Amino acid sequence: MPVSKPFTPPFYAKLAAVLFSLIALVYIAVLGKTVLAPLIFAFLFAMLLLPLAAFLEHRLRFPRSMASAVSVILLLLLLAGILFIVGSQISSLSEDWPQFKQQVLTSLNDLQHWISVKFHVRIKQQMNYLGDATSRILSTGTSVIGTAVISVSSLLIFLVFTMIDTFFLLYYRRLIIRFLVAVFKEENSVTVYDILARVQYSIRNYILGLLLEMVIVATATCVALGLLGVKYAILLGLLTGLFNIIPYIGFLTALLLSTLITFATAAAASKVLLVVIAMAGIHIVDANVLLPVIVGSRLRINALITILGVIIGESIWGISGMFLAIPTLAIAKIVFDRIESLKPWGMLLGDERDEKHTVPLKEEIKEEGPLKQEEDPGPPPQ
Repeated sequence: MPVSKPFTPPFYAKLAAVLFSLIALVYIAVLGKTVLAPLIFAFLFAMLLLPLAAFLEHRLRFPRSMASAVSVILLLLLLAGILFIVGSQISSLSEDWPQFKQQVLTSLNDLQHWISVKFHVRIKQQMNYLGDATSRILSTGTSVIGTAVISVSSLLIFLVFTMIDTFFLLYYRRLIIRFLVAVFKEENSVTVYDILARVQYSIRNYILGLLLEMVIVATATCVALGLLGVKYAILLGLLTGLFNIIPYIGFLTALLLSTLITFATAAAASKVLLVVIAMAGIHIVDANVLLPVIVGSRLRINALITILGVIIGESIWGISGMFLAIPTLAIAKIVFDRIESLKPWGMLLGDERDEKHTVPLKEEIKEEGPLKQEEDPGPPPQ
């Protein structure tokens, strides 16, 4: 009796299924932004706080609820400290508003004179155009203020939900692991454990590496701008370190802010040029030395996918999507590399220089993750 060959769908059917899946995922992400964005941030924070929560629970004998709550509170205190330092620097920056206004007016007058000479447009005509534009801006001032208030309120609500989700992810981590193992077939449990362990290891080390890179960049920027005599060097250094989390776009934003603040507080154009040169040098060292050594060894996503991920993340979820793009791509790559039918997609996300780095096995990861700190959930129930 002849053995029938398994049915293999044609290429166009696979491509159509992939396209429909991508469209469905994007549609779900757009609709579920309010729920998914805080949840993914909470997942990243939970991965970062997991060793601390496990230490409090197993070494200091804290109840799991208390260990999770203390870990979240310490994270909140750290974030509050960073916001306090940045806020105090911004409040002192407001003292230089008259100087900034005068500097802008002087530069505007020079620009008007140059346009008048170069393009033969009289200054009176230019002033009329600027007056009309200013009137339109002032007419929308109320709506701008209202939007700003709503944005601050939304940010606070977002932070509250993120911290609550982080607490519950830490508290119910054993239940979540058992659920993920039980969802799949018993013969796939080893693969599920391997994916969970490698996601936990890679994401936590990626976040720690990113934080270390952020501290180094912020410190180097503070020192460089301080040596140049730039006012508010600490503020500019902190902003540069924070924006550096966003690949490529973050550096350009920090450079623009640093240039504007230096232009407002320093009369010499040479100092502005020195600031641009110094920050460009720090970015070159960061991109070619710090990023490959500190962060690149954890996750290797090629530059094209990184840029596309940041752009797509911003278009779907705004600023939060820009921050979450790289960790999400990293998790996707880990999953793709472990599933045979999805390995080509993992290859697409990776780098040409990507090699098989030595990654701890499940038994080694258990020493620092929930799979060791908890008893092994075992196979799913029959």
